[in-house]
Amino acid sequence: MHARKLDDSVYMIDLMPQGVKNFISVYIVKGEKTVIIESGPACSVENLLSGLQMLNISREEVDYVLVSHIHLDHGGGSGTLLHFLPNAHLVVHQRGAKHMVHPEKLWLMARKVLGKVAEMYGAPESIPKERIIEGYDGMILDLGNNVRIEILETVGHASHHLSFHEHSSNKMFSGDAAGIYLNTLDVIVPTTPEPLYLDVALAAIEKMIRAKPEMLCYTHFGCAGNAVEKLEAYASQLKLWERIVRECLINGESLEVIRERIVEEDVYVNKAASFIESHPIMGQRMLLQNIQGFVSYVKRKMG
Repeated sequence: MHARKLDDSVYMIDLMPQGVKNFISVYIVKGEKTVIIESGPACSVENLLSGLQMLNISREEVDYVLVSHIHLDHGGGSGTLLHFLPNAHLVVHQRGAKHMVHPEKLWLMARKVLGKVAEMYGAPESIPKERIIEGYDGMILDLGNNVRIEILETVGHASHHLSFHEHSSNKMFSGDAAGIYLNTLDVIVPTTPEPLYLDVALAAIEKMIRAKPEMLCYTHFGCAGNAVEKLEAYASQLKLWERIVRECLINGESLEVIRERIVEEDVYVNKAASFIESHPIMGQRMLLQNIQGFVSYVKRKMG
């Protein structure tokens, strides 16, 4: 399993859910206290724990698990993970906290939307309320040794989304708010499921731009430099999708025609489409689901 040190305070583990590499990154940030960013899904908790062992980080020294949002691939393994981290608390958006205590509805909806992929990820386990901290915009976690994480509310991809800015290394851990980074292709692909609120998503991107990070650390997958440029490019990409979808809907085009237009006009998606659609987890469904998010959004705006 791939676990490595990125700098003096930040480490990365490739969770390899169901053996799939380069898909879900978990990050560890260490000062005097230790934070894990993202739990990943339940199916990969064992890999996360093995990664900690490879990095010589004991389970007892983990103080916090931060999840960007409660979707199964980001926070679904939190309840399982906390069984093995006796001193850790989960930090999650207030809108997601209740679903961590009572995950039944989350699991039901995930199975409805994701189908077999949800079964691959595994069911989330309940977390005791007293082990949950509700994260909020501007909240600071001081880990000591000049390591500080600022929480940014970055809703848009989800109504319960947070991103995390570590000031000393100037890394932004963006969850899904900055899209999916396919590191082997060096392209970014939108992740915009229903219900999409584009103006809110763009505001979240602008908030991250104002923080001026040097590096973006994506959950999907890995870290990349030129962070501000990547965020600006992602905002432009979302606006391109909105324009294409609007034009197609005005002309009465089908979802498949919209997909063809996006693959043709978005240079990043054009480069990545075959990779995405043959991927064992993303598959054909992912691109169409993200386009459907735009279709529903544009229809709402058009009345």
